[in-house]
Amino acid sequence: MVKEPRAGRVKTRLARDLGLIRATWWYRHQALKTLRTLNDPRWDTVLAVAPDREGVQSAFWPRHLPRIPQGTGDLGQRMSRVMRQIGPRPTCLIGSDIPGIEKSHIVSAFASLGTHSACIGPATDGGYWLIGLRHPTRQPAGFLGKVRWSTQWAKADTIASAKSLNWAELETLSDIDTGADYARWQARI
Repeated sequence: MVKEPRAGRVKTRLARDLGLIRATWWYRHQALKTLRTLNDPRWDTVLAVAPDREGVQSAFWPRHLPRIPQGTGDLGQRMSRVMRQIGPRPTCLIGSDIPGIEKSHIVSAFASLGTHSACIGPATDGGYWLIGLRHPTRQPAGFLGKVRWSTQWAKADTIASAKSLNWAELETLSDIDTGADYARWQARI
């Protein structure tokens, strides 16, 4: 899931700490790095873009990658819709702000869907960097509803929204949402 990388539209919490231009620059480079890193013939990469029309028509994203609009609603509604649209095969959604992501993480996620109906990749802040469903067109009622997005409860709320699913938990990674996240990432590299 990606957003058109324009100042004021992406990484708004990060921009409060780093400034609009620096935060936008980071997002642009990180999103493209993620696409390069995860390019692999074992899976199809589809960009779920926002805003819809501008994202689909954007010259920024690699031309060879198919794009679908995220549509309207909160993050949960958009994620649920994208998963249904891409299904019925096993599907994983990831964010574009996870600098530590590697192909092995995606391989692990799809492997977990061989024995579990859902998987989640926890983020260090209580959210998550990946969510996957074995059967994305058969989502339980209330899936991704009542999730407190951008909080320490996002992962727990997501699992609670689909208690009937058998969840696999993947490796914990860090996403970059704030200046403090950015500083920790810079210290590691």
